[in-house]
Amino acid sequence: MKSGAALYLIPVNISDAPLSAVLPQGNIEIIRPIRHFIVENVRTARRFLKKCDPSFNIAETTFYELNRHTDLRDVGSYLEPLRRGEPVGVMSEAGCPAVADPGSLAVSIAQREGFRVVPLVGPSSILMALMASGFNGQGFSFNGYLPIDGKERDKKLRELETQSRRNDMTQIFIETPYRNNRMVESLVRVLKGDTMLCVACDITDKERESIVSLPISRWKTRKYDYDKRPAIFLIYSK
Repeated sequence: MKSGAALYLIPVNISDAPLSAVLPQGNIEIIRPIRHFIVENVRTARRFLKKCDPSFNIAETTFYELNRHTDLRDVGSYLEPLRRGEPVGVMSEAGCPAVADPGSLAVSIAQREGFRVVPLVGPSSILMALMASGFNGQGFSFNGYLPIDGKERDKKLRELETQSRRNDMTQIFIETPYRNNRMVESLVRVLKGDTMLCVACDITDKERESIVSLPISRWKTRKYDYDKRPAIFLIYSK
């Protein structure tokens, strides 16, 4: 394995909570000297670095965007600083990079070429939701986004419920925030009454955080409004 340079996987805050409440000071010390970052969104990355250190020199920093618009053939060139012996950081728009995030491609290339990859400590809404749900944390599956089409989504929800019961696994997924309420409506309509649903919303935001686990039968009469709020959905069926 090559020594010296490393690819640092840098978690980003997932709410407006103070950075000191969600990130260790050691992360800030690691970030300060890095001048090359692979990021999902440049504007978000710049804002985060300034939060970490108001004196951070953005003008001398190079950003490489890695998102759904990126030509994946270009990603290998983003690691040129590593090949020159310089550290490179990877940041998602929020949360942990390379988890439900395109940054995993850069990590894969770094691993293949033998560079040191260093994951830093920070908030992961997926794991924090699982921790707080009360569902099975020994066996679980993250499924990303479900189909947008109503019939396909309903079919997928039934499949996830069956897999949860058959394999004793928590099933985790996400939705575009403005469709969160519709997702809950679909879950309530499609799943069995005794299947457990957890909606974890605004994690780490002390004022707005809401993590609720109830059987589907009780969600049918519960009032909620999750639209335009970052949320994680978990189902568990015994």
